[in-house]
Amino acid sequence: MIEQEIRTPAPDTGDRERRRTRVLVVGGGIFVALILLRLITGESDITSSGTMGATLALAVPIGMAALGGMWSERSGVINIGLEGMMTFGTWGAAFASYFSGNPWLGLLGGIVAGAVGGLLHAVATVTFGVDHIVSGVAINILAPGVTRYLSDLLFTDEKGGGATQSPPLPSFPTWSVPGVGKPLGSLEKHHWILVSDLAGLVRGVLTDLSPITLLGILLVPVSYYLLWRTAFGLRLRSCGENPVAAESLGVKVYRMKYSAVVISGALAGIGGVFLAMVASSNYQEGQVNGRGYIGLAAMIFGNWRPGMVAGGAGLFGYTDALQLRGGAGAVHAMLLLIGIGLLALAVWRGYRRRVLAAVISTVVAVGVLVWFFLTDALPREIVTYSPHITTLLVLAFAAQRLRMPAADGMRYRRGGGH
Repeated sequence: MIEQEIRTPAPDTGDRERRRTRVLVVGGGIFVALILLRLITGESDITSSGTMGATLALAVPIGMAALGGMWSERSGVINIGLEGMMTFGTWGAAFASYFSGNPWLGLLGGIVAGAVGGLLHAVATVTFGVDHIVSGVAINILAPGVTRYLSDLLFTDEKGGGATQSPPLPSFPTWSVPGVGKPLGSLEKHHWILVSDLAGLVRGVLTDLSPITLLGILLVPVSYYLLWRTAFGLRLRSCGENPVAAESLGVKVYRMKYSAVVISGALAGIGGVFLAMVASSNYQEGQVNGRGYIGLAAMIFGNWRPGMVAGGAGLFGYTDALQLRGGAGAVHAMLLLIGIGLLALAVWRGYRRRVLAAVISTVVAVGVLVWFFLTDALPREIVTYSPHITTLLVLAFAAQRLRMPAADGMRYRRGGGH
């Protein structure tokens, strides 16, 4: 019966082509802007292969948290607990990989540990009707305490381990596309306009890739297909838009919400695996370091859609990579790009007759440009926290175009509405 009532709509080929063209144009425009910024400022790390590779690596844990948040919120359950679920994932990966000696079992352990965190959130919010924010914050508080206790119990007597860290863990292999590294590295060193920049981009994203990185990239289109091209995804999304109507059509709303939140935790767990076994050689307390919250920001920036969520993760990963690779000089150069971008935004808002917004954008743009031209570098504190500052700026400018699921965060009781 439900298959007759709920059908996956046929894709609008025209809209899809327009979206694809828009993405390519915006992506190409951003890359050209970065090339021009490199030429003007002389900061070669802006488009170097090292920065591009680091961007991809740093975007993976943020992207996994963002995808996890998207799955949960598409079913109507707000998941503030992504930070804690990633923490569970880091510890689960350490436990399973260390005691088995197999990194692939570490991946499985991290997924299971993150999914357990998601299950706790689902039990609290779906079954018992606990406020979603309260439950998520509780998981974020619970996770560090539980993992510290378990580390003290299991890792203290192991060589190199302790209450705050695990012993060294087995590592994943890294893969590169054959014949890419040296030729493109040679082209990159010449610093030719466009050619060297493209060489740096391609070399950065095609060499020294971890299996977890490839898995993270693959999960973006998989999530899109499952949520927007299957009956399962349509049912799940209907629970986030109008669970009462979904129930009237025979959708098992509780089952859908449980599935989504457990998947959410598992995805966050994969991000934790990356932090413990790829970005580092062991589990360490505090390893997540706010990436779950940045993942939430990437999800909001991406308007709860996988492709845009991946773009948001890439943005935050790039700012993090830039401050790690290029330091104060490269981050300072971004002020010029931000200032010009804000001026363009002011012109667009003026054209749309949004006078107040145009004036505010202009004032901020002038302030940023003055800051750029009157200084040679940024304070170390600002450079270090540039990813977090980017998070705040993106949320501030993206808030006006967002459309969250209509029933996101609402308490739902079977047979009784909200």
